[in-house]
Amino acid sequence: VPNKQKIVAVIPARMGSSRFPGKPLKKILGIPMIEHVRRRVEMSKILDEVLVATCDEEIYGTVNSFNGNAIMTSNVHERASDRVAEVATKIDADIFVLVQGDEPMIYPEMINRAVEPMLKDPTIKCVNLTKQITSEEEWKNPNTIKVVTDKYKNALYFSRQSIPTIKNFEKDNMKLFKQVCIIPFQKNTILQYAQLDPTPLEVAESIDMMRFLEHGHKVHMVETEFDTFSVDTPEDLVKIEKLIKTDHLIKEYI
Repeated sequence: VPNKQKIVAVIPARMGSSRFPGKPLKKILGIPMIEHVRRRVEMSKILDEVLVATCDEEIYGTVNSFNGNAIMTSNVHERASDRVAEVATKIDADIFVLVQGDEPMIYPEMINRAVEPMLKDPTIKCVNLTKQITSEEEWKNPNTIKVVTDKYKNALYFSRQSIPTIKNFEKDNMKLFKQVCIIPFQKNTILQYAQLDPTPLEVAESIDMMRFLEHGHKVHMVETEFDTFSVDTPEDLVKIEKLIKTDHLIKEYI
């Protein structure tokens, strides 16, 4: 294919999660969570390479022991996007796809879906997946990042609060959306991200994408039908283990 772009997925992972330390190496069906993510991401046909980016020797060693590719990065990064940006200074590729390491039920189709708009339209510099919120509990959960968009599907704001304001979750027939953490960047865009100063709303919300929005950049949202579940607490891990047992992908990689 002429002009084929090189696409690399980067899964940032670190042991020091404030809410759930050691999270990436917690086992699900006997396999570390980070491995579930890596193996599922590798099923995407559009990727040229999949890397786990970490500042922890334990994660690096674990991924290597499963014959995966890991890369050591600095331990100063507050944001996953900054960790991916460091990888982009070391690895040659056109598109870097940030994949959160705490969503062990990710599907390869989600990666294809997120990257597609960027391949069709080079003016799109950064994409986020989004999924409709289906329960009030999820809408009120601060671990779920809510997003509102303009009519061109560009993000207006991300928040851990329940946005937009509605009176009644059941009766107000408004579609509500959350961010799904698969984020493709053009190479120059992710490098630029790391050069930008952190912004007040990024810090207040603890959401990477706010840095982009506050500096006047566009984040293009693409809807997915796939529901994923992030592991933020030990309770989430128990829930995921039940769900993943019946998942159709499991038998392909365990």
